[in-house]
Amino acid sequence: MKRFHVHLHVEDLDRSIAFYNRLFDATPARTESDYAKWMLDDPPVNFAISTRGQGTGIDHLGIQTDNAEELHALRDRAQQADMALLDEGATTCCYARSEKHWVTDPQGIAWEHFHTLGNIPVFREAATVAATACCAPPVATTASPTASRCC
Repeated sequence: MKRFHVHLHVEDLDRSIAFYNRLFDATPARTESDYAKWMLDDPPVNFAISTRGQGTGIDHLGIQTDNAEELHALRDRAQQADMALLDEGATTCCYARSEKHWVTDPQGIAWEHFHTLGNIPVFREAATVAATACCAPPVATTASPTASRCC
């Protein structure tokens, strides 16, 4: 099974958590000082919010897979369609260890395809990541598929 993923930047985390708790009639599966994530079953969505990044609104969209085979099928489909692909492989972001790759739609919205391998205690393990960075790559074009941002 695959799960739709949405990540929003918010200004006020506590106020946003209270709003989405009421909207979803559920509490987050994970809450940190700058991040919250709901793993909803109806509809199946991984919905995350954070105060990282610039501005508010959609940071990126994505598809979370249950296994490596589903993830590889998404990567193969993107490659066959000649989409600019940024393959991060094994990486850490959003308090999780994952295998992932990215494509960018014609409007510049980043799409993350990922398989979560486990939780980590920090937002991202890389010490060089700016405090305001999230996980999504910035707009990647066919000419420059390696531009980079976080989840």
